[in-house]
Amino acid sequence: MKDQLNREFQLEKTPKRIISLVPSQTELLVHLGLEASIVGVTKFYVHPKHLRLSKKVVGGTKQINLQKIIDLNPDIILCNKEENTKKMIAELETIAPIHISDIYNLEDCFELIKMYGNIFQVEKRASELISNIRKERKAFQLQITTKKPLKVAYFIWKNPWMVAASTNFIDAMITEAGFTNVFKAQERYPEIDLNNSNLKGADLIFLSSEPFPFKSDHIAELQSKFPEKTIKIVDGELFSWYGSRLLKSYPYFKTLHDETQKVDTI
Repeated sequence: MKDQLNREFQLEKTPKRIISLVPSQTELLVHLGLEASIVGVTKFYVHPKHLRLSKKVVGGTKQINLQKIIDLNPDIILCNKEENTKKMIAELETIAPIHISDIYNLEDCFELIKMYGNIFQVEKRASELISNIRKERKAFQLQITTKKPLKVAYFIWKNPWMVAASTNFIDAMITEAGFTNVFKAQERYPEIDLNNSNLKGADLIFLSSEPFPFKSDHIAELQSKFPEKTIKIVDGELFSWYGSRLLKSYPYFKTLHDETQKVDTI
């Protein structure tokens, strides 16, 4: 078998003891009916909340407790290129087969779901999930009433200020949501200052709820500098989680369009 980095890994049987080191992938496993097979998760896991009480917490996405993972005797460990470090992967490969995801767009998400369907023998559930996400996407695209995509600056961090540019999944979801990323010409997550010329061209400023926990006082701070712009805190999970949470992304994007529609008419 191969993962999304085209790395080969061997499985002698369908994995029954799974460690997932990425919260969105853990939620995907639950949606696919694999909750009973999950034995280890990260401390950042939040959906569904009860899982952290019933499964062993083995660390975070960047730092793990190797001994805890060894003790759990996993059949497979699920990782992600962006979330987990090369050092972690090298250590984990001595314990169990590793599957690494690499997500930049919606098709990558569908590929991952199909891979999990195949690896864990839940192909029907995986296929149904992909079909349902496609239905939500199509319904959203038919509902969009904005004549011209509004331009968005999407902040992910403060001190330093950082935004989502291109070559990442958030940028792909900004496009999926029917907006245009004003930092499209840059890559990854650049640090910027608030005098950046791209900000002047933005119709909207989105402050993501994660990884930095933006609050109302941050809106006020930016509003004082950009009084003419609409500034909103948005649900970061619905722009960056690439598993079953995508089912909720498109209805949410429709709500965002309804709330920001007035900007297009000014």
